[in-house]
Amino acid sequence: MNPQVELNLALILFVPWFSILAWLYWAYPKQPRLAARSLFDSAALLLATLLAGWGMQWSMHNADPNAGAIWKQVLATSVAYGLFLGVMTAALLLRWRLLPRWRAAVAAADA
Repeated sequence: MNPQVELNLALILFVPWFSILAWLYWAYPKQPRLAARSLFDSAALLLATLLAGWGMQWSMHNADPNAGAIWKQVLATSVAYGLFLGVMTAALLLRWRLLPRWRAAVAAADA
């Protein structure tokens, strides 16, 4: 296997699932869709993706070489997925706290 593909295989295999989760996070709830929310959501998705990529690379370089090649991939996938979900969960909880402020801003602008 190409060494570059092997190094990034965990991320390559999870890109479809990360994309589905990212789309769901971005799309719901539909309102309010302010610039502040779009910026917040973009930053959360970027941070989640960067940390997942970093975690995958870290895992591949720090996995026990005696465990076998497949276990490097298992560790890399687990760490990348955990970091992605951790950031997205934190962002979702923070967004729930910020939504009332954003709704109030929309209501004030409409009034």
